[in-house]
Amino acid sequence: MKKKNQIMKSVISVLIPVCVLSCMFTGCYDTINNMNNHINPDHYYLQEIEHLHVTDSPGKQSGFNQNSDSDLISKSDPGQNSNPDSDSLEIRAVWLPVMLYENWMKSETQFRESIRDAFRNCQELGCNTIFVHVRAYCDAYYHSQIFPAGTFMNPEQDYDPLEIMLEEAHAVNLSIHAWINPMRAQTAQKITALDQKYILRQWYDDPDKNGTYLVNFEGRYYLNPAYQEVRELIADGVQEILENYDVDGIHMDDYFYPTTEPAFDQDAFTQSEFQDLAEFRRTNCSELVKLLYQTVKNQNPDVIFSISPQGNFEINFNQLYADVKCWCSEAGYCDWIIPQLYYGFENGTCPFREILGEWAEICTVPELVVGLAAYKIGTQDQWAGSGKLEFLTNPAVISEELEYLSEFSESQTSQANPGIAGTALYSYSSLFEPEQAVSALIAEEKSRIAELWN
Repeated sequence: MKKKNQIMKSVISVLIPVCVLSCMFTGCYDTINNMNNHINPDHYYLQEIEHLHVTDSPGKQSGFNQNSDSDLISKSDPGQNSNPDSDSLEIRAVWLPVMLYENWMKSETQFRESIRDAFRNCQELGCNTIFVHVRAYCDAYYHSQIFPAGTFMNPEQDYDPLEIMLEEAHAVNLSIHAWINPMRAQTAQKITALDQKYILRQWYDDPDKNGTYLVNFEGRYYLNPAYQEVRELIADGVQEILENYDVDGIHMDDYFYPTTEPAFDQDAFTQSEFQDLAEFRRTNCSELVKLLYQTVKNQNPDVIFSISPQGNFEINFNQLYADVKCWCSEAGYCDWIIPQLYYGFENGTCPFREILGEWAEICTVPELVVGLAAYKIGTQDQWAGSGKLEFLTNPAVISEELEYLSEFSESQTSQANPGIAGTALYSYSSLFEPEQAVSALIAEEKSRIAELWN
C-alpha cells in the first residue's frame, strides 16, 4: 500500500449537530430515515449487514432480515489497466449494491448516465476496482438463460445492465468484478411469478426439491449447498457470466447459511455420512467455494475470484459455516479474501487492530484486502459495546484505518506474509448518496480518503 504523508486531521467540533445526535444508530438508519423524506437506497441492504453483525459478541443467534431468451452479449473491449494486479498496484475498491438500481433503471439512458456518474465518482475518489451487484436474489442484472431478470429491471426494455457497466467502467480504467449472492433466493410470491423455464421455479414446483434443494426460511427461499445439483446451478451461473462478459473478477459476499436451525437441511444431513451438523455445513460451503474457484479458473485463469466473509471468526465458523481459515491457508479457494472488518479501533468485542492482526496471521494464500464500513461514518455503532460512539464522535475513523493499514502492511511485508493488498469500502451509496444528517461529515471524510487513495 502506497505510503502517504500524514494528513492533517480536521478539528472535530465539540458539539455534534443535533440532527446527528438524534439519528443515533437504532436499527440501521431507521431513525435517520424517519427524519428525512430521502431514504438511502442502500437502507435495507444495510439492515441485512447489521443483522450479520449483531453477533459481534459470542453466543448470540445470527440471522438475516428476510423482508425484504435474449441473445447473449458479445464481450466488450476492456480498458487499459482494467484489472489491477495486487503485486504491482494497490487494490482500492468500492461496493456498488443492488438497491441503487431501483432509482437508476427507469430507462437505458438513465441507467447509463447514473453508472457513468458513479464510476467517475469512484475514480475521482482514487478507486480502481468496483464490485457491482449482478445477482442478489437468484436473479440477473445481465442477459441470462439461467436466472430471471433482476427485480429492478424494466421488463419493457431490453438493455443489458452489465454490458453498460463494463463499457463505462473500462472507459475510466476501473476493474469491474461481478458480485453475486450465491445462496439467497426470492420470496414465494416472486418465485411463483417466474416462467417455468427457470430452474428456480421448477424446483419450487417439485415437492421433492421444495424444502430440500430450495428451503424457505422466514419467508425467503435459499438454495441448499448440500446438494451437488444446487452447487452446479450456482457455478453454471458464474460460467455464463464469464463466457459472455469481460468481467475482471467474480465476487461473492458473506451470505452463506441463513440460520443455525437444524431443520434447514435436516434431510440432507440425515442422508449424509456426517455426524456433526456444523462440520457438514462447513464442508458444503467449502465445496461450493472450491467449485466456483475452479469454474472461474477453467474459464479464464486471469479472472480474480474473491470472497468477502464476515470479520468475526466465531460467526463465520459456527453460525454462517464459512471455514475462512481453510480458505485463507489452502490453495484452490480464492484469489482475494476481503473480510468485512466493519469495526472501529474502540470496538468492545472486535477492536480493529486486533482483528486485523488475526486475519493477517492466517492469510497466507490469497491476497488480503480489508473491507471497511464507510456506512458507519457519523452514526452510532450499535453493536460495538463500549466503542459504540466512536464513528459518531470521530468521523475520521475510516481514513485513520486506511493510514493504520498502510503502516501495518509495511511492517508485515515479507516473503511469508505479503501484507495488505488493498482496501474496499462499503458502500457507494453511503459515500455518494448519504443521508442529509451525515452528508457534511462524509464529504470531509471523502476528502481525507481521496488524499490517501490518490
